[in-house]
Amino acid sequence: QVRLVESGGGLVQPGGSLGLSCVASGITFSSDAMGWYRQAPGKQRELVASITRGGSTNYVDSVKGRFTISRDNAKNTVYLQMNNLKPEDTAVYYCSRGYSTNSNYYPYNNWGQGTQVTVSS
Repeated sequence: QVRLVESGGGLVQPGGSLGLSCVASGITFSSDAMGWYRQAPGKQRELVASITRGGSTNYVDSVKGRFTISRDNAKNTVYLQMNNLKPEDTAVYYCSRGYSTNSNYYPYNNWGQGTQVTVSS
């Protein structure tokens, strides 16, 4: 059974930092690309960052230079370090597993429960 468990969300002031983690089980973690999505109230879920099996990364323009995705295959964990957070980063963040081809990331239909990130003063 595939399981993705996110953690690390919370309330942070603008300009602050948070680090998210996602532990995967029931999969061969090193064989999958991984991604982080977010969904704000009233908006569609959007891909924020992805990382291939080999460690290549991609980011949505709005987070480039502020967010960093990484993975530890020994721990079956993918991370999202978020710096210089802005109110518009407020959303529920979800990790996903999928595959990458031609620099595009395609998620499988496996989702965790998400973790809330709120950026507010």
